[in-house]
Amino acid sequence: MVIMGNMRKGCVVGLLVLIFVMLTAVLGWIIFPRIVAALPAPVRLYLPEEVIRAASTPLPTALPAPAFTPQSAVRIPTLALPTSPPSQGPSPTPTIPATYTAVANTTETQSPMPEAGRPTPTAPSPITDNRLPITPSPPSSPAPPPAHRITGLAIIPQKFNNCGPANLTINLAYYGHPVDQLDLAAQIRPQYEDRNVTPWELAAYVNEQTPLRASVFSGGDLDTLKRLIAAGYPVVIEKGYAPNDWQGWMGHYLTLIGYDDAAQQFTSLDTFLGPWDSNGRAESYDYITTYWQHFNNIFYVVYPPEQEETVLALLPPLLTDPLTMWQQAAEKAQSQTLADANNSYAWFNLGSSLTELGHLTSEQSYFANAAAAFDQARTIGLPWRMLWYQFQPYEAYLAVGRTEDVLTLANATLSSGGGQEEAYYYRGLAYLAQGNPAQARLDFEQAIAWNPTFTTAQEALAAMR
Repeated sequence: MVIMGNMRKGCVVGLLVLIFVMLTAVLGWIIFPRIVAALPAPVRLYLPEEVIRAASTPLPTALPAPAFTPQSAVRIPTLALPTSPPSQGPSPTPTIPATYTAVANTTETQSPMPEAGRPTPTAPSPITDNRLPITPSPPSSPAPPPAHRITGLAIIPQKFNNCGPANLTINLAYYGHPVDQLDLAAQIRPQYEDRNVTPWELAAYVNEQTPLRASVFSGGDLDTLKRLIAAGYPVVIEKGYAPNDWQGWMGHYLTLIGYDDAAQQFTSLDTFLGPWDSNGRAESYDYITTYWQHFNNIFYVVYPPEQEETVLALLPPLLTDPLTMWQQAAEKAQSQTLADANNSYAWFNLGSSLTELGHLTSEQSYFANAAAAFDQARTIGLPWRMLWYQFQPYEAYLAVGRTEDVLTLANATLSSGGGQEEAYYYRGLAYLAQGNPAQARLDFEQAIAWNPTFTTAQEALAAMR
């Protein structure tokens, strides 16, 4: 009897332990994402990708997802691109500060640079902050030499999540305007947990806070990079970066300072990978081509204001006007979807370029085609961090009234710890379009709390008063 009693007690205890373990497992599964999200960002960076992915909301596919076949996919966006830019009146030329003295670039070969005025940038808008309209200028420089290396740049190891400010400080120091990367970050990404600084934010800092100038371009190619480098201008590109399976895909800035056609490689200053002796890191042309596409071949250049005409002359004419720049970027992306219908980055770039054309032309068909291209990119599959860095899907979906898609994408992005102020801002616009001003106001306030310099959110909030 005693033995039977002990067996019953053992069974009861075992059952209670099993129930406790199961409840603990269920509770742990529920609160696991919150635990991971509560960890400091530098700690989360070193968690395995599998852990982060399990604790994050994956970027949702299109709802409803379009039926995908290579044949039908390439017909989704029907392009009717404009053939000429709209007429614009002349822009006044601002006075260059008299206290500024150009600092000569230190390069292996250097040509004299003529002086030129700088066109006045247009007023910022909620969608196209600091896009710089530039008067077209035909290329006048010869073909770049087979190899070139700019000297006189010093590598700066980036602080956590600070590749944007770190790369910009490298370029500012090159032109004799040293700034500490943390001081710069405090102005353009004051929230330490903020995961992204856009090229336009970086350019705005240069144009508004320094005597130098910066311009952002999309749809670039390797030849354009070589021309600029050969003329003594370092170039900063934004690109995809997948260091290993442990960390997964993310965005990264890279300063290019040299190239060699024989070796088929660029020389870069990588603020994350080094090396730290400023000798540069070799990256193959194929590598740059592949990962630069993840950000629609975007790049920016810093230069003294009196050298702007020289910089423009180094660019293809299509890049020197916003309308033709986005037109050629859209055509380039569309050709890539025709070559590979499963290239989600090409579909994303097509959507981004069409969205910008929609803003420039006010043609609703661009937004409709852009939304279809983004649907295709999402259906094929995008990295879950994609909307930490690029926000045109929000804009296209808002333009065609698909506010639920905006809410879905913004919620997924916010739950994954990135794109905070932009996700809050666009989610606020979606709530406002749905007739929910109270929630919209909260989101605009959250966007401003993340980044007090986010003027578009400030304007949206002020318009509600």
